[in-house]
Amino acid sequence: MLTDRQRLEAAELLRSAEQHVTPIAPLIETFPGIGTEDAYEIQLVNIRHRIAAGAEVRGHKVGLSSPVMQRMMGVDEPDYGHLLHDMELHPDVPVRTARYCRPRVEVEVGFVLGEDLPGETCTPADVLAATERVVPALELIDSRIRDWRITIADTIADNASSAGYVIGEGRDPRELDLKAIDAVLTGGGELLAEGRSDAVLGDPTLSVAWLARTVARFGVPLKKGHLVLPGSCTRAVDVTAGTAFTAEFTGLGSVSLSFI
Repeated sequence: MLTDRQRLEAAELLRSAEQHVTPIAPLIETFPGIGTEDAYEIQLVNIRHRIAAGAEVRGHKVGLSSPVMQRMMGVDEPDYGHLLHDMELHPDVPVRTARYCRPRVEVEVGFVLGEDLPGETCTPADVLAATERVVPALELIDSRIRDWRITIADTIADNASSAGYVIGEGRDPRELDLKAIDAVLTGGGELLAEGRSDAVLGDPTLSVAWLARTVARFGVPLKKGHLVLPGSCTRAVDVTAGTAFTAEFTGLGSVSLSFI
């Protein structure tokens, strides 16, 4: 367990790393006693800092939603981060790669809420009932930790390694089998990654329900209009300047993002 001062110091290190695009050593090396609770508090310090500067919360993302990633990190549940309005990206506006330390893209089936979700009692049925539409999405992830040498505490403190997101139009979730949406990521005319929506805990609605229950313990609601990114259908793919990515989803459409 860290002291309050150490948590503030860790938050400042991450904030400076992002601002100056200069990654830092793993927090576990600088603060050997850091734990998961510390990491979420550090994340919140920086989220509050950004909100005070004018940012607005537009939703949340779930990370480590596949059993493979959880085993790699030595954990038995996902983690989460915040999506802010200034993280929103657009298909028709190229992204400057130099803004990020070591960016990657992930393919996701996003959930746009039409109603608030219940908190600690939330079930997959509640998620379906409250979802206005599911959308094709690309999440831009980045690590302010040098060379992606992250532990679970590092990624949680670093806002679950989130950096940006872009979404397409989408469809009513009741029109689709949300466990059987095939996803393909291409870039530069090449197939880069492929997967299926059930890579996310077997059913992405389980991930959204887990998030609602988890953040409710901290007094955080998932509100009408919020976007939830439940986890990636595919492996993460490194970003290089000059590449245009397109993610295509069976029955759901596609979404694109380019980098300069």
